[in-house]
Amino acid sequence: MEGRLKRVITTAASFATAALLVVGCTPGSSGDSGSSDSKSFEFWSFTGIDQKTDVEAYKKKHPDINIKLTEVGSTSETAQALTAALAGGKVPDLVLIQGDDLPKFMQSPDNFMDLSTLGADKMRGDYLDWVMKQSTAEDGKIIGVPTDVGGMAVVYRTDLFKAAGLPTDRDQVSKLWPTWDAFAQVGKQYVQATGKPFLDNTPTSVFFQAVNQGTERYYDAERKLSYDKNPQVKAAFDLTLKVYESGISAKITSWSPGWTAGMSKGDFAAMSAPAWMLNAIKTNAPDTAGKWDVATIPGGSGNWGGSYLAIPKRAKNPKAAWDYIAEMQSPEGQLNNFLSKGNLPTTPSVYTDPRLLERTEPFFSNAPIGKIYTESVVNIKPFYIGPEDATIGSELLNTLTSVEQGKVEPANAWNTALTNVKNALRG
Repeated sequence: MEGRLKRVITTAASFATAALLVVGCTPGSSGDSGSSDSKSFEFWSFTGIDQKTDVEAYKKKHPDINIKLTEVGSTSETAQALTAALAGGKVPDLVLIQGDDLPKFMQSPDNFMDLSTLGADKMRGDYLDWVMKQSTAEDGKIIGVPTDVGGMAVVYRTDLFKAAGLPTDRDQVSKLWPTWDAFAQVGKQYVQATGKPFLDNTPTSVFFQAVNQGTERYYDAERKLSYDKNPQVKAAFDLTLKVYESGISAKITSWSPGWTAGMSKGDFAAMSAPAWMLNAIKTNAPDTAGKWDVATIPGGSGNWGGSYLAIPKRAKNPKAAWDYIAEMQSPEGQLNNFLSKGNLPTTPSVYTDPRLLERTEPFFSNAPIGKIYTESVVNIKPFYIGPEDATIGSELLNTLTSVEQGKVEPANAWNTALTNVKNALRG
């Protein structure tokens, strides 16, 4: 979700931007009129992922290439614009699709180029198998090449831990919480010692992590909806309510103004954070440099986020777009991206590269972020992600947010969530 939760919030202004991209284009068009140009291509991205840096790096190596980059809006707005374009409007040559939005597009793979025909079949083995499977159609067509995975950890304030009498060394802290129940106990110790909240919130920092650590999520092995019957989903939901009722949550919704301000103010001492969120913390709380560190996520593994690059079937310049994918998403390209921006590679061959393993982050007390985050993804148990996953996950998470806001009683939360999901699926 960057589920990525921040970018799934639709605003009228950014939706208008997306709408402008798809209105007034004749069916079959893919940009300005004229013949195809192997030295140019049009690229749609969503905001908050800084594709401009990647584009500029590519253009620096290939000064003869012209790339028109458009940041459409949020992840959902970009998906909406792409859906409209595929229905007969203007399609880009290249598009970035957030992982949770990909399953809906995988229902109609013929809308996209089979990247196997351009060379992706030779690159398939470069990527984490469970990530590549998500963009591979049942007939073997490769619709997208993965750009990154989230990887999971817990970031914590060492100064606040010290004031609470808790360990501050990242290895010692990681040993405090092998399980989520142990994590909650640490939180209670912190609250008892300081009188202040321990965790930013439970919906994203507990539920969204725990539900992704199971062997199945909202669909079963037969790819049938099972969110309301899967005991792993119910267990993650109940765990979240239990942690909430333990009184350790600051109840500050992720990506809200209070959440970003709370990072600097010390309104909470810990939160779950994927690799890509480290830059958000640095941006929002620059005065806290050296006060944070990174510890293992309870349960040891997890992923939050990840995106794919795809080429629409009617793209005018697919070769130019593919050349960009092949270079920028190669193992070396993804490693360079991690070293410069912190996006965790999906290419396991670089997980033993000294440059990744030795990568530390001064802002986070020189934590070895390459080592910590790659260890969180190599042991993931993959599960099927279906076309309604994003909708289901959002409704479950939103209900838990309503609990924290006092709008839903914990005892009624599960039934309320199921009702909300069913209504959303019908809508």
